Amino acid sequence: MDIDPGGPRHAVASLRAWLGSVEEPAPWVVETSGSTGRPKRVLLPRAAVLASVEASARRLGATGAWVLALPASYVAGVQVVARSLVAGHDPVLLEEHGSLAAAVAALPAGVDGFVSLVPTQLHRALGDRGDSGDAAALASLHTVLLGGGPIDASLRERAARAGVRVVATYGSAETAGGCVYDGVPLDGVGLALGPDGRIRLAGPTLFAGYDGDPALTAEVLVDGWFLTSDAGRLDDDGRLQVLGRLDDVVVTGGVNVPAPAVAARLREHPRVEAAEVLGVPDEEWGRRLVALVVGTDGPVPLDELRAWVADAHPRSWAPRHVVDLHALPLLANGKPDRVALQALAEGA
Repeated sequence: MDIDPGGPRHAVASLRAWLGSVEEPAPWVVETSGSTGRPKRVLLPRAAVLASVEASARRLGATGAWVLALPASYVAGVQVVARSLVAGHDPVLLEEHGSLAAAVAALPAGVDGFVSLVPTQLHRALGDRGDSGDAAALASLHTVLLGGGPIDASLRERAARAGVRVVATYGSAETAGGCVYDGVPLDGVGLALGPDGRIRLAGPTLFAGYDGDPALTAEVLVDGWFLTSDAGRLDDDGRLQVLGRLDDVVVTGGVNVPAPAVAARLREHPRVEAAEVLGVPDEEWGRRLVALVVGTDGPVPLDELRAWVADAHPRSWAPRHVVDLHALPLLANGKPDRVALQALAEGA
């Protein structure tokens, strides 16, 4: 079943009917974000969605009412609606209330409140000092699930100072949403790393395949494992650290540079609000590392950014060009639009 195009209210009604169907319904169709190219149509069986809902509730230790702050056409939004409905509550729709604070205030009294956000949303909600009305509202919730992109340690520290309980999630439409919480797989979810560091996931939350694309399905669903496009490592505690997409490693001057690690370092700079790092063709270096940066008070000089990166990483990881932006181009789900970013980097 496709997501209802009539908006979030229609999506909630459609999902309620789908979840409560006496007969086994056709899989729910969720499109991937298309952040790196053509979106894929992911087929999610009802059993996979419910397995995710139940495993998430066990890990969080509570159920309750959710604020829908993400598009219901993407898997994170679908899961917010499903979690709230299974718990017996209609989700509160952010778009009908205008602000997170107002939406949180509309949650039913006496039950635990939850919301799923992407890092950009949390950054904006916390404000400059973590003392905005939205920040106070988030602090009143049981948990804020945070996913959809890299999560900087500084953002989590700001949230903690504001009293906001954040749980970082990792997953995709193909896993019915987040299936690894703070580096630990949900109950029943299998996690393994391939020889190249590729993250592999298994378990009851997996999708049934890509609609109309059996070849791609066979390529990524192998012996009960979903082969993601991401590289990872396990830390000393056995927790998963996502290093970025496998194709995010930029070979420049013969050196393998993990672009997400460079971007994360740039976002720690006191004068940088947001940053992404990509590779572009270069006659001398093969690929040249380009930083796309949103400064807090205007452009930040390249030399300053290079020195900042070199203080924490090999100097060969430092970007060789910077593109100053007023804001990062984003998709509807709040993720960076990598296609637009690549065009900006290559046009610099």
